[in-house]
Amino acid sequence: MTDKFIPQVWSAKLLIELQKALVYGQTGVINRDYEGEIKEAGDTVKIHSFGPVTVFNYGKNTDMPAAETLSDAEISMLIDQSKGFNFQIDDIDTAQQSPKIMTDAMREAAYCLADAADKFIAAKHTEAGQTTGTDAAPVVLTASNIYDTLVDLGIKLSEKNVPKSGRWVVLPPWAYGLLLKDERFAGAGSFGATQTLGNAQVGQAAGFCVLESNNVPSLGGTKYKILAGHSVAWSFADQISNVEAYRPEKRFADAVKGLHVYGCKVVRPDALVCLTANKA
Repeated sequence: MTDKFIPQVWSAKLLIELQKALVYGQTGVINRDYEGEIKEAGDTVKIHSFGPVTVFNYGKNTDMPAAETLSDAEISMLIDQSKGFNFQIDDIDTAQQSPKIMTDAMREAAYCLADAADKFIAAKHTEAGQTTGTDAAPVVLTASNIYDTLVDLGIKLSEKNVPKSGRWVVLPPWAYGLLLKDERFAGAGSFGATQTLGNAQVGQAAGFCVLESNNVPSLGGTKYKILAGHSVAWSFADQISNVEAYRPEKRFADAVKGLHVYGCKVVRPDALVCLTANKA
């Protein structure tokens, strides 16, 4: 296998499979515009932001004000996460099983890398600029209040001028189950069978694209940190920096190792709201 192994091809395929498995890290939930040329852990992505532009009254045959110098702020996103994999497939297994065994193993590696990255992004709930409920007084979600709770989250975002188009909320399965019991969602919010879905999208409710994930952070199994927001709130950048095939010295086997590097930065905290919720 190793003499036919093309690292660039495997590396690209691994990244594609990884992106398919992401929920928090997918385009539309998080901004991926600043990935650039990431090569290894320790790289830094520079993100520039500008202050508001002044609008003035214009009069015919009247000079306009001098050109305004915009305030410029630079935010650094450090690629500080490194996750690797290293597995082998014995020659006997290769001979006795499907020739696609390596493809299946690489797909599993991609999923595991994606799962780790998704949990890392979800943990950024601590940086949300807005909150509803606290650890001491969480919101107890029920079938009768979950839809209205989402409405309240949307109001918080609107009060901070967060765009209405492109808003999302990620729910754990039990909370999605509660939402299904509300006629306002079940009757109009669920996707029809013919509509194409993205990763984990299960419907629309209260102005949000609703996604379902088992990676919603949980404290003790009963208290959950449910994030809602817009992709302008944060940025994510990743790269499969290395994929290598080799023959272990003391084994008759083919082995593959790889490295995934990434980072995440909350740049507009007010565009994220964290709901601390308990099961009923």
